[in-house]
This record gives sequence, structure tokens and C-alpha cells, in this order.
Amino acid sequence: MIPTQVEIKRIEEIRRLLQQASYAYYVLDAPIMEDTVYDRFYRELQELETQYPELITPDSPTQRVGERPATHFTSVRHNIPLYSLENAFNVEELQTWEQRWRRHLPPQHSVDAVEYVAELKIDGAALALTYENGVLVRGVSRGDGVMGEDITQNVRTIRSIPLRLNFDGLENIEKVEVRGEVFLPLDVFKQINEKRQKAGEQVFANPRNAAAGTLRQLDPRIVAQRQLDFFAYTLHITGLDDSSIANTQWEALELLQKMGFRVDANHKLCNKLEEVADYYQYWDTERLNSAYMTDGVVVKLNSFRLQEQLGFTQKCPRWAIALKYAAEEAPTRVENIMVNVGRTGALTPLAEMLPVQLAGTTVSRATLHNSDRITQLDIRIGDTVIVRKAGEIIPEVVRVIKELRPADTQPFMMPTHCPVCGQPVVRESGEAVTRCVNASCAAILKGEIEHWVSRDALDIKGVGEKLVHQLVDKKLVSSVGDLYNLTAEQLCGLERMGQKSAEKLVSAIAQSKNKPWSRVLYGLGIRHVGSVNAQLLTEKFTTVEELAAARQSDIEGVYGIGAEIAQSVYQWFRTPANQTLISRLQALELQLATTEQPKAPGEGNPKLAGKTFVVTGTLPTLKRDEAKALIQKAGGKVTDSVSKKTDFLVVGEDAGSKLEKAQILGITQLSEAQLLEIIRNS
Repeated sequence: MIPTQVEIKRIEEIRRLLQQASYAYYVLDAPIMEDTVYDRFYRELQELETQYPELITPDSPTQRVGERPATHFTSVRHNIPLYSLENAFNVEELQTWEQRWRRHLPPQHSVDAVEYVAELKIDGAALALTYENGVLVRGVSRGDGVMGEDITQNVRTIRSIPLRLNFDGLENIEKVEVRGEVFLPLDVFKQINEKRQKAGEQVFANPRNAAAGTLRQLDPRIVAQRQLDFFAYTLHITGLDDSSIANTQWEALELLQKMGFRVDANHKLCNKLEEVADYYQYWDTERLNSAYMTDGVVVKLNSFRLQEQLGFTQKCPRWAIALKYAAEEAPTRVENIMVNVGRTGALTPLAEMLPVQLAGTTVSRATLHNSDRITQLDIRIGDTVIVRKAGEIIPEVVRVIKELRPADTQPFMMPTHCPVCGQPVVRESGEAVTRCVNASCAAILKGEIEHWVSRDALDIKGVGEKLVHQLVDKKLVSSVGDLYNLTAEQLCGLERMGQKSAEKLVSAIAQSKNKPWSRVLYGLGIRHVGSVNAQLLTEKFTTVEELAAARQSDIEGVYGIGAEIAQSVYQWFRTPANQTLISRLQALELQLATTEQPKAPGEGNPKLAGKTFVVTGTLPTLKRDEAKALIQKAGGKVTDSVSKKTDFLVVGEDAGSKLEKAQILGITQLSEAQLLEIIRNS
């Protein structure tokens, strides 16, 4: 089909509207369009571009996230080298720098009064952007300053980086080179680490590492979900004399904003070095209240004419310097090393230290992660250690000052028995974590009950973490079965629990007996068994007796159930304490058998019938169980394991080994938006 002039004009109009809305939202922080209106325009543009793919342009808002992951990154040479900055660590060194650059000026160009621009040094990853005729054509990481990696596909996902520049009054510009810093806002960094921790994945040490690591993700959809941000701080223009539109760094920052970039609003024009020193001292404290990480102040001569006259050394510009903050590290002494037991039975060592002020707060504890980390540090009770806040958030021990170690210290050994229940602990082959496997352990019991009452399991409203801890600590429950014997009178004796609340809670617990067998199986908290696995198992083994009597090979024979899950289920049902729990739940009349026939494989939407999906990572808006429910309602099948039989992998943030396996097998990957589009179109 050939597009009409009306359709071509409509596409151009929508793109312009969406670009203006994105600029207002992500750069100016002043939205001009409701989200629902933006979505409506975006869908209309998608439909038009689908109908006329020849009209798709690189700067279209629909092209921010690529369809397929890259197989590798290509090393490229920077158009203009990214020089490092000389460092200063106090005001005296800043004054020495000023004396030095003045000596390098030719006599005929000596100056008395100069202006400086002071900018916060964002702690992220440097990026070089190239625009040709106003359109983003290349994004390159810093690398060694001469060579970097072409990560354009990932750069396009960052909403604060314009795909097309605002060119009002600048039509003659052929090529623009923009430099800036990619970073993660602290609140986003915290959310990412919380998700990774819940998923049992290694948390990022700090926002800088997280930002740099994200930029090197091969899948741009993962990059898009991480919500990276960008501040521009310098530019170079080809095809037009820079001085005709910007004579100074201050004017250049204003120009960058006009072009559509975010520029950190905290920069300051200083008429003398004393003002720079005041700015630095102010932010040395105020940075603790900032929404993003900074590690110093960048000081530049404002005049481009002076910058050109001073030039560069082999490594850095003479006209700029980084005035770094004092390291946010402090020495303290380890008073004790205690071991906490988590919800999964994981033993986590924790250093208790003499309180020390760090990044505006008092730090007295720091995680030591696991026994491997303890061995690596060789940390002992009585040691003097250097502690810091990773990302100004998480206290961690950096190193041990062994020269100050007392003579009578002993190497710390992880306990061989659980510090809560006293039972032997185990460390499975290939794992760094030591675990307590005693199902009656109070720490594990609290986690089991919290899992049992969670929304995907028995969904008992009103039973939160604080109440669970009270129930276990006061010995009102010693298993999930004890929940069903609680009385309103017992609950009334607990903190913040009145008569009406107690009666309502007893009723909610009783009503949970009607939850189906699949939810009960999931609620049992068998390791590696998720809600989808539980559904698959209960479709095959319609009663608890059938599953309990099944051989490991029978369990593994269920489509979507791997060897690791099968072994875990098989061993769980052969543990005497678990057999007692099942008998108790049967006596309490919970649903331990399937009462409804499962839907036929083709029931639902015929276009998804016979298609197998796997969902991995954290989706932008849907919870994983919601995505699974939508797929199943549309006639598709959802499993937890990627195999040759998998048709689609739905990919969210922090996707791990499943994504890697899908890439190897050549399985089609879908974002949440693409999944919803398939379901809608079907």
C-alpha cells in the first residue's frame, strides 16, 4: 500500500507531539500530556508504522527499544577523544591548578579576572553522542577515551536522551557531538537492588556500577527497564562556528537545554576561585540530600577562547579540573560477628562495629554476605576495618587493616549449627550460601508463614510480617497448621489487635481453607516450586496422595518440571515433619485435591492454543502471575523452564539464565508491551 499525503502528515504530526511530550516530561519535569493521551497517540503511530514500515525513521518514538538483543558490541574510535580530568582533593590543590594554568597562557593573552563554571561531578558512566542533521546516529561508551563501544541500541532506550534535537534557529548545524553522564537515580537504584535481593540475585555495589553494567547489557529491553538517566555537560559542533552560538561553557549548557537535553540544574557561574570553594564546601554536605550520586565538583574555565589557548596535556585538559570529595570511608573496630537466619534458612554473617559517622548517618553494622566473603577479607573480631556505604546506601566492609590486628584474634568460622534452633546447617555444592534446613526453626517458620499467607498462596488478608513475628515469638503457632486453631481471644492479646480485628482475622483464616490445591501446594514453600510449577503439578497429580507417592522420575516427567524441581518435591514429601504437616492440613479440611477439571489445551483463544510461554524477570506493570493468567486465559500454556518446546520468552527486568538459554535456542523474546499486543490482536 502507498501512504496518502494525509497519512504521511499525520505520522509527522504525532511524532512531533510525542517528542514534545517526552521532552517536557523527562527533561523539564513539567508534563504537558496525560499518560493516557500519550499512549493513545503512541498506539496510533505504531499502527501507522506497521501499515507503512517504509515510513519508520530512526528518530521515531517507537524505535527507542530494539526488537532483538545484540550478540556483541563493536569497538569504535571516538570522533573526539574523551580526556580524563586532573584531580584535586582540597581547595589548596585547586589554587595550585589556577596558578599552573595561568603560567601556560602566552604573555599577550594573560588575564586578570576570569569566570569559572562549577558543575557537580555525576558518578556514572561517560557517554559520547553523535547527531547528524539533528538525528541521533551513534552512542559510544568512554572506554579508554580513544576507543569505546558502540552501544547505540542501548542509548536509544534512555528517555532523557533525545532521538531528534530541537533545532529551532539551528538549521545549519550538520553534526553535533554531545558528551554527558549516564546515571541511576538513588531511588531507582534502591528499587533495583530490592528486586534483585528478593529474586536471590547479587545486588549492585553502587549506582555507578549498576549504570555501567546496564549499558553493557546486550538486550536493550533490559536497559529500558532500568530507567537510566542522562545529564549533558559539553558539546562540539561541526559545520558551524561554535562561537556564533556559544562563546562560553555557560552558554553551551543553555544551548544543550534548548536542544532537548537534561542539564544538571545545580551548576554555578563563579567570578573568582573563592566562590568555587564555597560551592564545593556546600555540596560536600548537601550531596547527601541529592537524588543521585556525585563524587566531586568539575571546575571549568568559562571562556571557550581561554580553553582553546590553554589546550591539553597528553592526558587531560589544562582548563578543567575535578575537585573530589573526601572518600566516604571510615575506620572502625569489629566488636562482634553475628549470624542472621533468613526466611529461606540462609545464614548471613553481620559485622557489629563501633558506631562511626558515614555519609551523614551512624553506621554500626555491615553485612559480610557469606563465608566466601569472610575468607576473602580474613576478617576477625577485634580487627580494625575500613567501612563505607556502597552507593551511599548499604554499609560494607572494604578491607581489614591487618597491621592493627590484636595478637590474640582468631579466624572467624561460620557456625556448623543454626544459631536460632541449634540444628546442623548445610552448604550445597555450587552454592555460596550456608542454610539451616530445620523446618521447625523459628526464623524459617516466620518465613514459611509469611509465604503461606501471601497473595499467590492462601492470600490471607491482615497477616503481615509484624503479626507473624508476634505469633511465633509468643509460641502461638509452630506451623502453618496452627493458624487455623487461633482464636479471637488469643489474638486480642497481641499488639494493636482489637476484638473486631481479631474476629475479622479468624474469619479470613477460615475462608482460606477454600483455596484450591494448587495454591496450597505453592503455599507449602517447597524450594524451587513457584505458582506455575504448582499448577502444573496439581494438574498431573490431582491429589496430595498421588504427588506424595510419585517417584522422582514421574515428577520430572511433567512437562515444564525440571530435574532440580522434581528432586526438591520428592525429598520434601519424604521428610517426616512434612508428612505430619500434610496430615494436619487434611484434618483441617484444606483443599488437597483438584475439584475442577483443568481446561482443555486449546480452550481460550485459538491463536495461542498450543503455544508455550515462559516469563522471566520483573515486568514493568504486570506482576508475573498476572501475565501468566492472561496467557492462560488466551489459550496459551506457561511453564517455568526454557526448553526447545518453548515458543516465547516474556522478558522483564533482571532476566537471568532463562534469557541466556533462550538466546542459545533461538526462542522468540517478547516485552510486556509485545505480549499484550499479541493478546489484543488475537
